[in-house]
Amino acid sequence: MQKRVVGVIGAHECSAEVEEIAHNLGRKLAKVAEILICGGLSGVMEAVCKGFKIEKGLTIGIVPTYNKEDANKFVDIVIPSGLGFARNVLVVKSADVIVALPGKEGTLTEVAYALQFKIPVVSLNSWDIPGVIKVATVDEAVEEVKKRI
Repeated sequence: MQKRVVGVIGAHECSAEVEEIAHNLGRKLAKVAEILICGGLSGVMEAVCKGFKIEKGLTIGIVPTYNKEDANKFVDIVIPSGLGFARNVLVVKSADVIVALPGKEGTLTEVAYALQFKIPVVSLNSWDIPGVIKVATVDEAVEEVKKRI
């Protein structure tokens, strides 16, 4: 049976509030998916990986460099892509559903890729563009993921 993979995207630098949201999201997503995939760096990615790992989920980070050491300490499997922002397509295509947290242009590219590939995108206080599913809370985000995974 195929493992359920959730992707989480967001900024590599974030506020304490967004970090807490990402951590709580990771903990709750681990109850509905076996694998979390992200860009593997700091900020949102580190916080969501930490929460996911606390609940015994498997985390994968596709880092933009060739250096495995660039991944945050909560990534179980590091994929050193050497692709810079181009790695965003790999993060998205590896997931069954994407949850977008606040981020900048890199997050927007991942949202665009997901929409282009018809991968559902749940936006938790992130980009508000046609095609994304807007939610206001972690629990709402998890419910939307459960419907689509």
